[in-house]
Amino acid sequence: MKNFKRPHITLKHVFIDEKKQIGLKFYPNVAIQAIIDVNPAIKYNDHFQYHYLENNPINLQLIYTLFKPIAWINGSHFFQKYDRSKSDQVTSIESYYKREAKSDWRYAPDSYLKKLETKAYALNTARTYISLFEKFSNHFNDLDLLEIDEQMIQDYLQSLYRDKKSDSYINQMLNAIKFYYEVVEGMPNRFYSIDRPRKKTNLPKVISLEEVQSIIKNTNNIKHKCIVSLIYSAGLRRQELLDLKLEDIESKRMVIRINNAKGFKDRYSILSQMVLNDLRKYFKKWKPKKYLFEGPHGEKYSGESVAKIIKNAALKAGIRKKITPHMLRHSFATHLLENGVDLRYIQSLLGHASTKTTEIYTHVATHNIKDIKSPIDFLNLE
Repeated sequence: MKNFKRPHITLKHVFIDEKKQIGLKFYPNVAIQAIIDVNPAIKYNDHFQYHYLENNPINLQLIYTLFKPIAWINGSHFFQKYDRSKSDQVTSIESYYKREAKSDWRYAPDSYLKKLETKAYALNTARTYISLFEKFSNHFNDLDLLEIDEQMIQDYLQSLYRDKKSDSYINQMLNAIKFYYEVVEGMPNRFYSIDRPRKKTNLPKVISLEEVQSIIKNTNNIKHKCIVSLIYSAGLRRQELLDLKLEDIESKRMVIRINNAKGFKDRYSILSQMVLNDLRKYFKKWKPKKYLFEGPHGEKYSGESVAKIIKNAALKAGIRKKITPHMLRHSFATHLLENGVDLRYIQSLLGHASTKTTEIYTHVATHNIKDIKSPIDFLNLE
């Protein structure tokens, strides 16, 4: 008996005649075409080369009623997937609503800003998305946003390649674009077929124990010393340090509680006794009220100030390479690994969702290769 292979129909988001439409993508098939021919609601568009009908619940149900008996209907690129990684907290981006309008600039629509808020995107991520999306939309400022199709976006991304933009920049640009069409406009995976840059694996930059020691010793005061020491000793991200409140230092348990970290996850990291002693000295002198580190008026300390503290201390220590807060976090993980700490514990301390992320430190740790002699050492070259 001959096997019968059912045809597939893939549902696509398309925008035709200034309306959201449901595109039907399939290989030529007599049975499917026969159904289409007797249903005047289903039309054909030469540009997209899709059959389509208006996007509404009645027509969506009609598609399943008509075609499900004879074909597999693939909705994986059409229906919105629920993202469990986002919390329901609101991101503070009110300033974007209040910007003074410029006649020659198209701002991200309020719907874009509101969706970033309700999806609880981190402020830094929201800033990046807004900035990149506005650059994209102003590139096409003579078109309505919903008139821009896949090929136009692909050409735009290609122009970024030619302008020598980094792979990370282009990936973020595509994320910002997809957020508008797929999340704000409710057309998920509309641009799923657009090519992304091939992901590169860059090894983290780390510094030696001696360099860390020298940087800490060359800070200007006890506050600066505590800032640098905490980032390194607990493997904190810069924003995690800035978000720390007084009650997050749990001295009786010798742990630091990190709330709403990347991925909106809470975790604990280690509290060094040496750092705790310095924190007590710092607290007596500076008397912070809410956040562990505060600005002159009691506001949260700035990320730029943290970066400047580390940069200046490194220069005073005679270290000429650029040292960033994140390099201290990388160094924390690498030094733990070199001292025999299990990778799973390091993963937990760093707050990585997957061990694959933490495994990158095995490529920069030197404890396994220090004792290996290079073959040139066996030569008599004197």
